[in-house]
Formats: sequence, C-alpha cells, structure tokens
Amino acid sequence: MDEAEAGNAGRLGIGARDDIRNSENEDQGGTLMSGHQEKLAKTMDRPPATEQPNVYPLSWHNQTAKLEEVWDAAVRENWDPKALPWDTFDVESYTWEEREAIAYWWTILSVFDASAPPVFAAAFIKTYEEHEEDPVRRCFFSVTRDEQNHEQMCGLAITKLLGCASPLEYEPKTELGKLAKRNTQWLYYNGGRYWNGYKKAVPKYSLAVLFSSFLMGEIAAATIFHQMAAGCSEPVFKEAFRNIGRDEGRHMAICMALMERDYPKLPKEDAAVITKQVRAGYLFLSAVLFEPPVEFWDIPDDFIEVQRKCEAVARGAGFHIPTYEAKKENWKKAMLNLKGVLDKYDIPFPAIPEVGISGQEILDIDMEEIIPVF
Repeated sequence: MDEAEAGNAGRLGIGARDDIRNSENEDQGGTLMSGHQEKLAKTMDRPPATEQPNVYPLSWHNQTAKLEEVWDAAVRENWDPKALPWDTFDVESYTWEEREAIAYWWTILSVFDASAPPVFAAAFIKTYEEHEEDPVRRCFFSVTRDEQNHEQMCGLAITKLLGCASPLEYEPKTELGKLAKRNTQWLYYNGGRYWNGYKKAVPKYSLAVLFSSFLMGEIAAATIFHQMAAGCSEPVFKEAFRNIGRDEGRHMAICMALMERDYPKLPKEDAAVITKQVRAGYLFLSAVLFEPPVEFWDIPDDFIEVQRKCEAVARGAGFHIPTYEAKKENWKKAMLNLKGVLDKYDIPFPAIPEVGISGQEILDIDMEEIIPVF
C-alpha cells in the first residue's frame, strides 16, 4: 500500500482498509489467500489422503464381539453418584475426628480418580486417531464417563463429611485433621508431578502399551472396592463401592479383550516398555492400594504414620479399610494375576520385592514417562 492509499484508508475507516487488504490478497486465480489454503477442488477430481494421525476418515468396523458385550453392560449399568441414598447418611452421627479420617481416605482416592477421566479421555481421542474399531471407541468413552463418576463420588463424600468443597480449604477441627490436611497437601503436590508425566506419556505410547498400564490399575481397584463394599457399614458408601467395583471389572474386561487381540503380534520394543510400566505402576498406585514408597513419593517422614492413624479411626467408625497385611496380600494377588496375563505373551515381569515377587530388576524409573491409571 503506497502513501496515497494509506491516506485514503485512514479517511475512509476500517472497512475501507479491509477492502484494500482483501483486494491485495487475491491471487491470479481469484483465490482469497488471507490465511486460507488454495482450494484443491478447483484442480483435483478427488482429494488427497488426510495426513495422519487424524480422526478422519471415519469407519465403523466391529470385529471384537466381547467389546460389544462390555459396551452393552456399560449402558445398562450406568449410575449417578448424586442418586445414591444420601438421605440415609447422617454425617452428624460421626465425630469430627471420624469425619476427617474418612474424608482423608476419599481424598487419597481423589488423587488417583481425578487423573483418570482426562487420561482416559486422551486415550479415547487416540482410539479415533488410530482408527480403532467402533466398539473400542465406545468402550473407552464409557470408561471416561465411569471414571468421572468415581471422581464425583470422591467430591460428594468429601464435601458432605467436611462441609467444605476442598480438603485444602477446609479448616481442621482436630489435631488429626491438621495432620491429615498436611498429608493432603503433599498428596496433591505429588499428583501434580505425575500429571506432567501423563501428559507427555499418553500421546507417545501405542494403545497396546496403554492397555497394560490401564489393566494394572483396574485389577487392583476391582479387588479393593469389592472388599470395601463387603465390609462398609454406611449404606451410601457400600452402594458406591459396589458400583465402582463393578465398573472396574468392566474396564478390566476391555483391557483383557484388547490384549488378547493385539499382544500375539506385540513388537519387542513395546514389551520392554510394558515391563518398566508395571514396576512404575506398582510404585505409583501403592499410595492408594498399599502405602506410598518413600523412595518414589516425595512425602514427609511421618506421612505413613499419619495415614495409618487416619485409617484406624475410619475403621473404628465402620468405614472398612483393609489392614496393612490385607492390603499387602491384595497387592500381591493383583500383581500375580497381571503376571499371569503377561506371561502368556512372553512379556518379562518386573521384580516386586515389596510383596515378595521375583522378576526382572527395574532400576531406572522415570516419573516423566509413567502412565499407570487407577
């Protein structure tokens, strides 16, 4: 634009300036070039292939019958945390120390359940970009929805127990409550560290690797929730645990079906990644399923002692949390079940010395690359 044109544009206003720009941006073929690509349809009869990964083109292949059954069950068994029998829950019947102790357990669970919906949502997107069969996409959608329910259940329980929407904003009423809040701050701090790892890891791993990490969390979760449902005396929590345990069982079935489909042709490099992921998963998920390993979790020296005190108070109030020995045995059984699955496909299992399982030694765990999900 020369000085005369600039002067005219200034006198005529913004609209005139836009007209001048638009006239300058038209190429010889008459195509508007203001940020738009040349229209290929003017020169080609058929479009070029869409660069991948991309959700397009779409198809609706359906080859794994088991996944269709799981989807049907997910639709049939869907539940709403708000619709549970909250009218039977008399929070005033508990002491403040009991309320704080039970809320602390739900807070531990929230650290893991808060990451599950976005992680599975990322995997859900990946099923589209990798053009997975239709029931795979729907099943991952159902898992994302289920995990959102689980996170909402944590929030409802914490809010009703503490009378506050955030355990970090809550003002403790007892000395144990103060210690529990301090623990909560460290739990969320560590959760934030691992979330950065999730964001980097999920896009770069194949779905086959993701399945093994997801399966690990589902095996362990299904075990603990069924136990808590059986031992819990509070009706609303008992029903919630029963529902969550059923959800985790479906999620486990999804992973198993996909592993049976894909693992016979699994690349060797993926097998090595899976071995490392299982070890990382044990260290990460132990915080909710057992006790957080101090060499992996950045926590104060008395963190585990405080957690044990909270668990003891919660148990005394009728909120069933498995004992130390029971949790250790549960974890061992879950690991052996996973080992049985991976052994079928000649995938080396890592050593889990904490629960007495021998295997391949894994020493280089990088928290920037872990993807275990609860």
